[in-house]
Amino acid sequence: MTTTDRHDAIGLVDVSAATLETYAERGYSPEVLPVPPADRTWGVREYISVWMGPIHNILSYFTVVGFFALGLGATQVVAAIFTAAVIVSIGYILNGHASSRYGIPFAMQLRNTFGVRGALLPTLLRGLIAGFVFFGVTTISSAQALDVVLTRIFPTFMEVGGGASILGLAIPTAISYAIMWIVTVALYLGGMTFIDKFSKWASPAVYVLIVIGVVIAISNAGGLGETFAFDPVDSPVTPLVFISCVSVLVSNWAGPIINIGDLTRNAKSVKAPIIGFPVGVLVSYALFALVTVAFMASLASLGDVDPNNPTIFVDAINSIDNPVVVILLILAMNVGAVAFVVFGNMLPSGLQMTAQLPKYFNVKTGGLLAAVVGTAILPWKFVENTDALFFFYSFIGSMFGPIAGIMLASYWFERRRQLNLEEIYVTQGDPGRYPRGINMVALGILIVSFLITMSGKLFTTVPVLVTINNLAFFSGLIIGFLAYLAIGNRQRTSA
Repeated sequence: MTTTDRHDAIGLVDVSAATLETYAERGYSPEVLPVPPADRTWGVREYISVWMGPIHNILSYFTVVGFFALGLGATQVVAAIFTAAVIVSIGYILNGHASSRYGIPFAMQLRNTFGVRGALLPTLLRGLIAGFVFFGVTTISSAQALDVVLTRIFPTFMEVGGGASILGLAIPTAISYAIMWIVTVALYLGGMTFIDKFSKWASPAVYVLIVIGVVIAISNAGGLGETFAFDPVDSPVTPLVFISCVSVLVSNWAGPIINIGDLTRNAKSVKAPIIGFPVGVLVSYALFALVTVAFMASLASLGDVDPNNPTIFVDAINSIDNPVVVILLILAMNVGAVAFVVFGNMLPSGLQMTAQLPKYFNVKTGGLLAAVVGTAILPWKFVENTDALFFFYSFIGSMFGPIAGIMLASYWFERRRQLNLEEIYVTQGDPGRYPRGINMVALGILIVSFLITMSGKLFTTVPVLVTINNLAFFSGLIIGFLAYLAIGNRQRTSA
């Protein structure tokens, strides 16, 4: 921070115009420069509403329905969802604090912890690997749901192509995927102003339709009593299984926890996201939990259910007799899915690519890369069953848990909530604070944490490693946090 910059009365760091001009002259694009307090537009209302729609997407429901296959009953699933909601809210608040003060995006914040060049690895992990895969699996889940809508409108839709497939994807679903892909990309290319407007009207619309669907589902299930008595698999649930389910659900939203700074950098005050996120997340997850158990109980009232079926939740929606309600519900959830992909995956990918490779990408082309590669990886293979999906979440948790732990230890303890913008927006070619631009301590802890956390997938006969992997996000978070707290502080003291 230069001498011309100051802290204002609401905790924001006001970066001077001269400083911004200096950073721009060093080659940094406007998208990654600090946002001055006067230009910020998000208050409490925006932070309450930003995830209200995106939470309600088919992929998230498919994830939670898998908990029933592990033996959880309706009340246990609801408890797991609320536990995850609290953890996610805390993650948003703690990891978003730095960007809310300084107005910088996630990719630039990483430079203070991992180094100017060292930040490239966690940036690529978040922006590319996670962004690509989440784009694909969310879009294919939405496409499978859109199949139901198109079949309701065109009864012979699923017969298109005569049973042929493209790269393992049935022709009708490939058509639905193309539709969802085009809609998502078009929204993203509309720019942030259009995206903000979309979010403001989409979230309330999704909520209204979801509430209508819940009322119908609870009625079909026989009331609230029957809804919360739903328990399709008679199997004992240990505390470890319960915590594993919470870890999976947190991993589902671990990406935004990591790069939540991309949203909090636009906060009008430090308090806006601190108040807005918990309210929005907890209220949204309350409805999310009720939707999950209500529709599953409603489907069960018609016969046995198989929670391992990848389309089980869509089948539950489709079991409603009213075709108009079915169509509107699925469209509402697909609107939520589009918002999730845009805010939670394409935007981070675009920002990360712009921050690290400004010569080759801007925010739009970086986001488009997620859409292209996210399709090229054949994401429909990830949602064939809950085992494949849970493996993906353990992989994501093993990456994001350590990154979150290291970031939190660095900002809150090593740096005591102070960032040095001069060490972030360095002159091109300047390595910054760390030798060769890499904080080897942070990078080493990230790599070792990932290997330890994922080792349970290789050494399946070692119970402790399997347990660590089952709790991937939490395991990685704890290992990364404690290791950096110990080694990073020692590094600062000796510097």
